[in-house]
Amino acid sequence: MPAIASRLGLSDSRPVVRKAAELRRLCDVTFDSSVLGIGEVCKAIICLEIAASKFQVMFDRAEAVRMSGMSEKAYIRSFNALQNGLGVKATLDVRELGIQFGCVRLIPFVQKGLSLYKERFLAALPPSRRASTDFGRPVFTAAAFYLCAKRHKLKVDKLKLIDLCGTSSSEFTTVSTSMADLCFDVFGIAKEKKDSKSNRELLDVLPSKRKHDDDSDSSGESSGDDQDELDLPTYKRHKKMEKEAYSAWKSSVLSSNKQTKPDPTKPRKQAQLNFKKKPSDIALEVSSAAN
Repeated sequence: MPAIASRLGLSDSRPVVRKAAELRRLCDVTFDSSVLGIGEVCKAIICLEIAASKFQVMFDRAEAVRMSGMSEKAYIRSFNALQNGLGVKATLDVRELGIQFGCVRLIPFVQKGLSLYKERFLAALPPSRRASTDFGRPVFTAAAFYLCAKRHKLKVDKLKLIDLCGTSSSEFTTVSTSMADLCFDVFGIAKEKKDSKSNRELLDVLPSKRKHDDDSDSSGESSGDDQDELDLPTYKRHKKMEKEAYSAWKSSVLSSNKQTKPDPTKPRKQAQLNFKKKPSDIALEVSSAAN
């Protein structure tokens, strides 16, 4: 246990190491963790994380997952199974979070949002499932605190919150999205309305309209085709110009082929081949050509 604690950066936190050793002994007495598929090393790491969360000490979840040799989802399943087997539930108090992150004024907003979320979430569930719903998990408190801080434009370390509540980033995102959807009046953020045209089209259309206005003021004469061409965005005009250039090149190539095409009415002359030359004459011709 001390060796694993030192690799996780918890060697200086002796109360955490002692509590983790106590939890490990309790786990050995209470049930067989090998039945759950949890090895000894993974069991020690999970006991350290439970002890660290109890003493509100930062715990490196990524390094713990790497040392356990398991995937993140398998580690979370093992963590929850061992935590339920030991009867230990991690709690996260809103007041402690407000003091730790320096956001004490968010405490009433978080409490109001949590109570409202519980009411609306339970109202959407069938009666048979309402009794099994557990809102005491730290991920709900952490997600509500994060959304309130984001709504009031306060900076909060999201990764630190995820480590404190002992969950994965995907689960934290899922709970945050659910809270924002059900309680948008408490946790939601008003988004700016976007124009129907994209920024690229707006940037392309405005200069062309200015150019069209300048031309109309100076000359006062413009055809319908020119107006349609100016109203197009720049990238569409470029595409149209490329198409016209290709058509002009194609027509010029076809016309040049027609001009250079031989007249079929004229008889064709076949080249004469002289097979009566001697090898000595061929050698003289080759040497004279080389000179």
